[in-house]
Amino acid sequence: MANSRNPISENGNRLRWDDARVFLAIARSGSLSGAAAALGLGLATVSRQIERLEAALGLTLFSRHQTGYRLTDDGEALLERAEALEQAAEAFAEGSAAQAGIAGRVRLATAETLANHVIIPALPMLSTRYRDLTLEVVTDVQSVNLHRRDADLAVRLVKPQRGNVTIRRLGRIGFGLYASRSHAAERRDDVRFEHDRFITWCESHSHLPAAQWIERVLRGRAPALMTTTLSAQLSAVVAGVGVAVLPHFLGRQNGLACLRADIGLDQEIWLALHSDLARSRRVRAVAEFLAELIHGSRNLLETPPTT
Repeated sequence: MANSRNPISENGNRLRWDDARVFLAIARSGSLSGAAAALGLGLATVSRQIERLEAALGLTLFSRHQTGYRLTDDGEALLERAEALEQAAEAFAEGSAAQAGIAGRVRLATAETLANHVIIPALPMLSTRYRDLTLEVVTDVQSVNLHRRDADLAVRLVKPQRGNVTIRRLGRIGFGLYASRSHAAERRDDVRFEHDRFITWCESHSHLPAAQWIERVLRGRAPALMTTTLSAQLSAVVAGVGVAVLPHFLGRQNGLACLRADIGLDQEIWLALHSDLARSRRVRAVAEFLAELIHGSRNLLETPPTT
């Protein structure tokens, strides 16, 4: 009787469950080196395991190119089944650790402003609930792809339009035009802002709604300062360099003067998580914590200062 712990393929070779994990890592990264880095394995180990899997299946799963590895038709056909295996393995691991409660690492991608001023200050509450949970916060959201599993879940100001993700609206974040109190007291009463010095985004970020709004207001005039981060713009406003479009909660927290509260730039806050992780206990725990946090901060995030 054959040993049932490792199934045998049609050509008689024994399959190893761990090889499916390597297959998925190569498919997602497009290279052996990317898969090795993601799994914490050596390059030779990854190469040996994928060759072993192809031999066991009697199939060529990837076509090798100078630019990387691409799935063959046979590889594409097995991708969904491999992802189902991965999900089952995660569920098994979580089930075995159920008595220990929520544990493990969850990778969250979000905007730096939300991370620094909303999420991270509230993390002691999450740590109190789940002492064995580790949260990894990634703020370089331009390079994060949930479908590739660069992160487990994300809190974003732009609604994801595609990919194998589950989406949930959490709330809204309000934006206005702000200046320091001293700068506001000295500026002219100019409803068209023709005499104001603006702080805006560098050209690499010109697609952002705030950058486009300021460009329309300037009508060809040069700004006073251009930056690549909102935190730099906040520092410049506090220093009196000029005026900038900022979230209302940052204006309130820093005692800034709101020159115009409604500029039509309010944005929805979206929670997105990879659909394969929708049943992960630790990912769900973080998702629910974030939903509670954003909902409880609605007044702070949405409304401008009263004075």
